[in-house]
Amino acid sequence: MSRISETDRERIADLFDRHLEAGLHHGAQLAVYVDGEPVIDLAGGVSEPDGAEETRETRHVLFSSTKPYAGVTLHSLVEEGKLDYDDRVVEHWPEFADEGTEKAEITVRQVLSHTAGLNRGEIDDRPDLWGDWDAVVEHLEAMEPNFPPGEVPAYHALTFGWLVGELVRRVSGTPIEAAAAERVFDPLGLDDTGIGLREGEDDDVATLVGFEEFDRCRDPGEGLGDHTEVAAPFNSEAIHRAVIPAANGLGTAGDMARFYACLANGGELEGTRILEPETVERMTRLEAETDADGTIGREARFALGFWKGGTAVAPYGSLSPEYVFGHAGLGSSVGWADPEENIGFSYVTNGVRDGSYEHVARVNALADAVRQALR
Repeated sequence: MSRISETDRERIADLFDRHLEAGLHHGAQLAVYVDGEPVIDLAGGVSEPDGAEETRETRHVLFSSTKPYAGVTLHSLVEEGKLDYDDRVVEHWPEFADEGTEKAEITVRQVLSHTAGLNRGEIDDRPDLWGDWDAVVEHLEAMEPNFPPGEVPAYHALTFGWLVGELVRRVSGTPIEAAAAERVFDPLGLDDTGIGLREGEDDDVATLVGFEEFDRCRDPGEGLGDHTEVAAPFNSEAIHRAVIPAANGLGTAGDMARFYACLANGGELEGTRILEPETVERMTRLEAETDADGTIGREARFALGFWKGGTAVAPYGSLSPEYVFGHAGLGSSVGWADPEENIGFSYVTNGVRDGSYEHVARVNALADAVRQALR
């Protein structure tokens, strides 16, 4: 028997619809699993302004909600003994740094916990190169740390995915987009999700709209800059067809909630196991925390490829427990797992709003509604 009543489902659906009616975005999806069962799967609005009706199968740019898909792919390789969290990156990728340098001491753990010091470089501002994997890798190899490795938590907005992706390629021999499909998407039946478009796939991705901030509803010192400008390149087919494992996952809330339902249940769902419980526990431990992240200037708590709850800006509910883990994507999407309540949650929209307040407010309203229904 479901732990969410039909009355509570209707209340949550009414709140979901209210966000659309208020104009917070043009289209959205909300999906929730409880105890491994789908209990909410909603879609509403349109896939673009004055466009086609949004459906549960409409694919969206997931922005940084892509990172956990890439991270879990790497964790599966650690589980197989192909590498270890405390290995130096150069042990698997010799061209990454010259031996004897500060950069050569960067570890896999530091990459996954956003403490490698390679949080930002010239490649972040070169969308013309994002479709050329070799060119991106060359830029990573030429980068020097902005902070001493291991000392400063600083969100690696784009470099995280390329670093993880190249490590996956080096140790498995398989490109990250294919490895994620083999190890995560296909086993779990995430049929509408991938990292970038593959050859032969139509570019049917929902159109993103960057909304201006509500007056006095943000701290201008936080975030990645003007979110409307950051989002703009991600409406192009060239970016949709690139491989950007930190930012251009394309998928649905239904798939993402299923992914987190698996992790909330110790790495297994409906008889399919993608990780052992020990690996899930290890990758979701707190690794680094700060009151002022070196990139986005706000409170942060990092696990290995995930954001932890327990902060004022965590998008997992107004009072998100410290043990909750997940990720958000540039003012438009979020997914999280609560292993104690066995919840997998995802909310995906095509309206990009300020991530510090506006996006967190709409996401937390829905997360709170789900948690209230389970009390």
